[in-house]
Amino acid sequence: MNDLVRQRQIIELLRDRPFASVRELQEHLGVSAATVRRDIDKIDESGEARKVYGGVSALDGAALGTAFARPYDENRDLAVDAKRLIAELAATMVADGDAVIVNGGSTCFHLGVKLADRNIRLFTNSMPLAGYLGDHGKCSLTIAGGELYREPRVIYSNAEPVSFYASKYFLGAQGISPEGLLESHPLMVRSIQELSRNVDQIVVLADSRKFSIHARNVALPLSRVGTLITDDGLSDQHAKMLENAGVTFRIASNGGRG
Repeated sequence: MNDLVRQRQIIELLRDRPFASVRELQEHLGVSAATVRRDIDKIDESGEARKVYGGVSALDGAALGTAFARPYDENRDLAVDAKRLIAELAATMVADGDAVIVNGGSTCFHLGVKLADRNIRLFTNSMPLAGYLGDHGKCSLTIAGGELYREPRVIYSNAEPVSFYASKYFLGAQGISPEGLLESHPLMVRSIQELSRNVDQIVVLADSRKFSIHARNVALPLSRVGTLITDDGLSDQHAKMLENAGVTFRIASNGGRG
């Protein structure tokens, strides 16, 4: 199988799904990881799909160049080490007795695990986190009311306003740009905007690959963000972007910087 045939197969695969990992493409094509990565580079250069951390993402409209939101189960397994380090640093921002909101999302799930036994009040709209805390946590837990949306695994109600008020709101983002925190799913946009009204400080947990992902909707402008925690893959360009927007950022790394 030559390069063009492999690359066309990858693009065809992305017509039916938003994301394919390097490992999945290895198995599908029967080639090495290095070959898959070279194919992804070529596809990204052609503009037919977008290279992202761990694989390749379909485009939601070629003209817009925006990526689909990956299913929770797929996103959960990407950049796991970075997410855990980010969550560990974020947990140091929570004091005993605090009331916090932890949004749905895989990095926020890791934070919720870190906070499970703390003497705090925690509100979440995350189905996976609520399940974990119900089985393993000791913190005071409030769960969002409403319908369960199995993708992106959050609980949301159009009719019931959130009455939980918190000192900090921890959330992730599908992507980050000078315009703000980006999401493809309209439900996530509505939920983020509503929860952000009930907090003193917004803290974004986002591994560095999120700065290269583009989604169609701005959930919050950067001016609303108090602190952003990321990993040491943050580029100088994106660090400057955050500085220009007045966002304080902290780096989570194995070396303990931040």
